[in-house]
Amino acid sequence: MEHTQSFRFFNRGPSPAVRLVFFSLLSLLLLFVDARYQYLKSTRSVLSVLVYPLQRLVAAPGVLWQRADTFFTFQSNLIRDNAGLHQQHLVDAAQLQELQVLRAENQHLRQLLEVQQHADYPMQLAEIVYVERDIFKRKILLDKGAQANVLAGQVVMDDNGIVGQITRVYPWLSEVTLITDKDHAIPVQVLRNGLRSIVFGSGDTSELALRYMPTSVDIQNGDVLVTSGIDGTYPPGLLVARVNRIERDPAYPFARIQCAPIAGVSKQRQLLILSGLPKLPERPEAAAETNATDKPRKSKRKKP
Repeated sequence: MEHTQSFRFFNRGPSPAVRLVFFSLLSLLLLFVDARYQYLKSTRSVLSVLVYPLQRLVAAPGVLWQRADTFFTFQSNLIRDNAGLHQQHLVDAAQLQELQVLRAENQHLRQLLEVQQHADYPMQLAEIVYVERDIFKRKILLDKGAQANVLAGQVVMDDNGIVGQITRVYPWLSEVTLITDKDHAIPVQVLRNGLRSIVFGSGDTSELALRYMPTSVDIQNGDVLVTSGIDGTYPPGLLVARVNRIERDPAYPFARIQCAPIAGVSKQRQLLILSGLPKLPERPEAAAETNATDKPRKSKRKKP
């Protein structure tokens, strides 16, 4: 009985409908006053400052989830883009290397064409297709043979100087012995003073040797050796080598002179084959021997 009376005591006042109407009118009044006179602007600012931490705390889980999703999405895209860029870099590097090779080859072909246009002898362009596997035999094979009117003994050179000489001809290939072969020799002369000599191969593509030259010979470091044109194998004036080392020992009768080939003996792939060199007359000794061998035959025929 006492419980019901106390409950009725605390429930005294306006009814819920009256309260709803009252607070609705109050809200409308406050909205009007705030919109009209801006009385609640400072109050609203204070309330926003007080409520801001709560808003941030409530929004924190959503923000963290969004940031985590963005991070993993960005990380996945970054890994995929990085892999694609790495693959593209490899492709571009290969293409750049190929472009550099083609550019160097194009420049070399231009230089060969210029040499071919200004040469006094007919030339034809050839390309190296094989290299001798034996390191002691300095030989290469070109893609021109008997079908291209290539003959044994013709000179092979690049835009800088002599590379070698054709020693064997096949139907579609020709074998070239390099000037650095240990069994190869070229008649040369010093461009500075005209001194004649013979340069020999040493078996090394970067070294030639002037043999049997006295210690007092007038040769200096840096002297350029060119073909002398003797024997009619090599035309005169072609660059052969440059002197890079001289050893003069009074205990020995000959000086040791080392040279470096000027031409790209083991570098270039396109070369020039010289043809149409003027044929020299036969040596007098050979002509005398042929006449001596012919006379007995004629005398034997006249006896009967």
